[in-house]
Amino acid sequence: MTDAERPPAESSVHLHDPGPMRAMAHPMRLRIIGLLRMEGPATVGMLSAKTGESAGSVSYHMATLAKHGFVEEAPELARDRRERWWRAVHEMTSWNTVDVIDDPVRHAASDALRRTVLESYHRELLAALDAEAALEPEWIAPTDSSDGAAHLTLEEFQELSADLAAVRDKWWARRGEPAEGTRLVRWMTHVFPRNDV
Repeated sequence: MTDAERPPAESSVHLHDPGPMRAMAHPMRLRIIGLLRMEGPATVGMLSAKTGESAGSVSYHMATLAKHGFVEEAPELARDRRERWWRAVHEMTSWNTVDVIDDPVRHAASDALRRTVLESYHRELLAALDAEAALEPEWIAPTDSSDGAAHLTLEEFQELSADLAAVRDKWWARRGEPAEGTRLVRWMTHVFPRNDV
């Protein structure tokens, strides 16, 4: 993705309303927005080929994403009037469950989106496992899937979350153009209190 194709570096959207949350809470829409954010602008045909969805289905999902401001057309990339390119408007989407916990409609939308995101993480991790056979051993060795637990105070729990956020922010700042010797590397972190202990 060139700088002209990339959304502004500070570009993020914080969701408050249930409509955009529900729009994003669909596996294919989440996948489309992820492709546009990681790989840059694309046409419906290109997204159809990458996702295995029909062009009609991708067009429908693009219209929904556009309606809620997640994607926009990129007419400057079109080679003719029939070709329609799309780009992600933001690099990141966030929302705070605490902000919606007391509103049943917004909480249900937030919950649906969180579940869709977690399911997409699961699919992506399994796909990465399947793809390992084609990787060089040195690219497999640093791969990590781990977990842990500790009895923490609320302040320590907050510190742990902040520490992990600092690590994510450090490496997020390194994103940019692919360079020789690099591969796209994904990370996912989850920090949560257990209620069954």
